Amino acid sequence: MTFGTTPSGERVERHVLSNGPMRAAILSYGAILQSLEVSGVDVVLGYDNLGDYLTRSRYFGAVVGRYGNRIAGGRFTLDGRDHELPVNNGPNSLHGGTHGFDTRVWRITAASDTAVTLEHVSPDGEQGYPGTLTVSVTYTLTGDAIRIDYHAVTDAPTVLNLTNHSYFNLAGGGDVLKHVVRIDADHYLPVDATQIPTGELAPVAGTPFDFTSPYEIGERIADPLLGGGYDHCYVLRGGMEVREPAGGLTMEVTTTEPGVQFYTGNFLDGVATAYGKHAGLCLETQHFPDSPNRPHFPSVVLRPGERFDSTTTYRFT
Repeated sequence: MTFGTTPSGERVERHVLSNGPMRAAILSYGAILQSLEVSGVDVVLGYDNLGDYLTRSRYFGAVVGRYGNRIAGGRFTLDGRDHELPVNNGPNSLHGGTHGFDTRVWRITAASDTAVTLEHVSPDGEQGYPGTLTVSVTYTLTGDAIRIDYHAVTDAPTVLNLTNHSYFNLAGGGDVLKHVVRIDADHYLPVDATQIPTGELAPVAGTPFDFTSPYEIGERIADPLLGGGYDHCYVLRGGMEVREPAGGLTMEVTTTEPGVQFYTGNFLDGVATAYGKHAGLCLETQHFPDSPNRPHFPSVVLRPGERFDSTTTYRFT
């Protein structure tokens, strides 16, 4: 069904998935996960109209790219060639730049009651990135889970880091400070004042970043080390879990990615975004921030003849 039309005249489609216990709505604008109902509770933040996504969104539910997270100074070098990107987050480039994948109208290439596939062709030079990239994302409801599969190919060497930017609230409202989180990660990436990794993989033990055992988000969120809340990348060795104690709903997250950006909605203000501070939490499964400028981080380079494949699953009990 039609969800609206962009100012440039592109029609945005909305496709609803349902498998009984779960129901999800996907928009072709930004490949957005607009809603995800689990036992009647919508557990992701979203808007009811396209206008709000165009003007009030903080990447709610969107697929972000070409490079999710930050690239320092909006520049990187690949095979001896320098590339300049739009700077849209202080001195850095964030989530693909000023017009990343979250602002593009994707094409629905396949759809059923339980799955939908969307595709975007990103031309050479879009937002400064080299190579024509063909990327697809598939949302699938399977049992008590939603699975997100990403695939991409390129005709020239490029860098790629895709993730979904859904904000989860397992209570369906209020803030997430009482949510209990476990992240199977012994290390995290310390950052500088502009949220760029220093390059160190620091142990979480003995710090407020330690979620190897379950902790309430609000228990340590005021610690000065956090700088206003959690917005840090963890080096994964396993999965993640979020539990909402009052209602008992639990979300288990598994991924093929080496890291996750744990973000607690620190910049939601209740005015520009309609949602207040800490109204949702993000578990953005991904490669590390600024990897194109950090050779010792896992590589994000995609070359012709290679295929990018990534899968993240959110399971609810």
